[in-house]
Order: sequence, then C-alpha cells, then structure tokens
Amino acid sequence: MTLARTVVVTQSNYLPWRGWFDMVRQSDVLVLLDTVQFTRRDWRNRNRIKTAQGPAWLTIPVVIQGRFKQAVDETHISAPWAETHLRGIALSYARARKFSDVFPWLEAQIRAVADEPLLTCVNEALIRGFCERLGIDVLVTRDSDLLPRDTLLALDPSERLAALAEAAGGTRYISGPMAQAYLEPEPFARRGIEVAWMDYSGYPEYPQLWGDFEPAVSIVDLMLNTGAEASQYLGKSG
Repeated sequence: MTLARTVVVTQSNYLPWRGWFDMVRQSDVLVLLDTVQFTRRDWRNRNRIKTAQGPAWLTIPVVIQGRFKQAVDETHISAPWAETHLRGIALSYARARKFSDVFPWLEAQIRAVADEPLLTCVNEALIRGFCERLGIDVLVTRDSDLLPRDTLLALDPSERLAALAEAAGGTRYISGPMAQAYLEPEPFARRGIEVAWMDYSGYPEYPQLWGDFEPAVSIVDLMLNTGAEASQYLGKSG
C-alpha cells in the first residue's frame, strides 16, 4: 500500500502570515518554487507588521533594474536591511505579551542571514527556523533539487506543479485558493495526485496590540503576541 504524502509547492516568502504556515503544517514536503520569475510588490521580499500607526511594510531591498525576467533564486539583495527591520519590530512590539520570550530568538534568526546576498536563501533559512519554532515537521526542498532547471522552465504552470509534486513523492497536493483561477487538474489526475484547496476563513483572533484585530500580517505578530501558544492559532476555531 502506498502511503499518502502531501506536498505544497510555493514560492518562498519573507516572514509569511499564519495562513501560509497553516498550509505548510498540513504537508509532508514543502517545495520552494524559486526558479520562477520574481514578482515586484509581492510577498517574496516583504511583509507587514502591525504598528501604532497601522500595518506597515518590512521590505528587503533587491536589485531589479534591468532584471525584469530574473527568477526568485537569482534575485540579489541590494542594501543592508536587517537592522532596520529589527528596530521596526522592536519599536512596534516591545509591549507585546511574549516579546521578551520571542524577540531574542527572532533577532538571532534575522542576524544569522543579514549578510546573505540572495533573497531566496534568506527566505528559506527563516522559513526553516519558524517551522522548527512552531513545531511544524516538514521536509523543505527546492524545485531545482527535484527536477532540472531547464525542465522546470519548459513546463506550463500546472504541469510544472504536478511534476514537482510527483517528484516529491506526493499523492496529495495542497494549493492556496487563488490558484483555482488557473490551475488545471488534468496533470495531477494523470499522476494520481489529489488536489486540495486551502480555506483561510475561520481563523481565531488572538491577543494583539494596537486597536482592532488585523489578520493579514506576518507570523512575527502572532509569535510576539502569543509565544509558545502560537501554534494553537494556526488552525481554524471551532
């Protein structure tokens, strides 16, 4: 009997929100799809935190001029960023319930990648660290470790995702809901892979600073406010 194996294939994000980690925790393998084109003003190099003035962006500056078609794993960081991000987080969350428990760990994670020249390596290292901290047991790999780069680039999006899920030994594939607009089921069905869709509704609120609850912020908000209880808020309420 073949054991079920759930795969998530997604581009790496910078300090993703809790829904992203909820999707990953439901998988056995996380494949970072970073041979695809880097998209500007997206989640690859930035995310939001909650401040006294409202949500604010933390953005890693990257080289983009003249490199419109560069892949995520070819994108270089253009200037120092870690100190600015740490200062912004500290100023916004100093009064958070679990700041003293979590911030030293978070600071060490960010400082460890502060001099890394490639965005994809920063994202991967932080994702691995957060998964471990949240108790998410998942194998993290890269698309180019599973299939040759030329093969990946020659496939259309749905075929590429299905081929990667198969290469990772998947029998089930979880996708974010926005992909329903373009994902073709046939390449998965042909390989005997079930497709499941994430539903990001129904997450419980958690204690949060600065006014009305804001759900669409980085995982750092959840962790600095709830500490060791963070994993309890990754699933749906009820």
